[in-house]
Amino acid sequence: MSEQFNEREKALREAYSSLLSKKNEAISYNGIYSRYKDPVLTAAHIPLNWIYDFNPQTNPYLMKRFGINAVFNAGAIKWNDKYVLVARVEGYDRKSFFAIAESSNGIDAFEFWDTPILMPETSEPDTNIYDMRLVQHEDGWIYGLFCTERSDKGGMVSGQYIAVAQCGIARTKDLKSWERLADLKTPSAQQRNVVLHPNFINGKYAFYTRPQDGFIEAGSGGGIALGYSDSIECAVIKEEILIDKRAYHTISELKNGLGPAPILTKYGWIHLAHGVRNTAAGFRYVCYLFMTDLQDISKVIYKPAGYFMAPEGEERIGDVSNVLFSNGWIADDNGTVYIYYASSDSRMHVATSSINQLLDYIMNTKEDGFTSFDATSRVLSIINSNQ
Repeated sequence: MSEQFNEREKALREAYSSLLSKKNEAISYNGIYSRYKDPVLTAAHIPLNWIYDFNPQTNPYLMKRFGINAVFNAGAIKWNDKYVLVARVEGYDRKSFFAIAESSNGIDAFEFWDTPILMPETSEPDTNIYDMRLVQHEDGWIYGLFCTERSDKGGMVSGQYIAVAQCGIARTKDLKSWERLADLKTPSAQQRNVVLHPNFINGKYAFYTRPQDGFIEAGSGGGIALGYSDSIECAVIKEEILIDKRAYHTISELKNGLGPAPILTKYGWIHLAHGVRNTAAGFRYVCYLFMTDLQDISKVIYKPAGYFMAPEGEERIGDVSNVLFSNGWIADDNGTVYIYYASSDSRMHVATSSINQLLDYIMNTKEDGFTSFDATSRVLSIINSNQ
């Protein structure tokens, strides 16, 4: 048994080392961004000593003692000259937790830190936490906003437990020690995809929210909203102002939500969001871009028609198929933008672009006219311009 144990341990470590040292290659370019061949984080990237007990006395068959199902939906930040992802790690037991991985180039060789984040709880423990948005705020703190899920004390409906989603808030100065603040309070029954604006607005903290009637369905929640709070330690939004509405027969007909915190440019704030529509095969998640005014962040000034990114090839396959979701990106000082996105609730990828390319796309791609006639007219205008 000892020889078999040693051989299995050696094979595990060699495969893990090979995975971490693998170089990633750009495989597609559409003028807006480049996609890369390999995911940047998967369940296989989890450190071996998180999931295996390497003591042959207590684990003679060298089996997994903690199974990892998926690594996805990561927040992102540039920290100490490293590209840092705070990923959602989901175990076989459906519980998620946060873990930090870093890379020197932002494209490959991501390695997890020694231990995951033990996120402090509030007085009402979280059943599950996931999908952190990271923002370096001008108040000097790094904030992590995430979904906290709990079971509704009301019980069950039609044999299904009722879940409640709200926005959890934590802050840190070093990404190691986290202080948990009170959950965000809003007029809405439930919240998902809440993002903190990186700057004060008239001395207040600005939050992008996604009002929801239920745990899954947005219901009467009309899209991406904006609200303000005097405090972050006990954040309360009294009014949610709708800034990006859902619309019939579009990529965000069913629901939409903001991804990471917006990027500041000389023309306005660039936002990356996701839109959801229902199909005969289930929900389809894609990402889209829009821009808000420099001075009035509630005013959308550009919004290209359709999606910016959609799942392609193997990205369409996973735990929740046909999903592309992003809640993290990094804009370097040289203008390069690293877009970190998850595919089908299973793995993390990267695409690279630039501020200039994103501005060109956002400002020079026509908006949606909401009819087939308008779509055809847009095609004809391009045809005519090429004659």
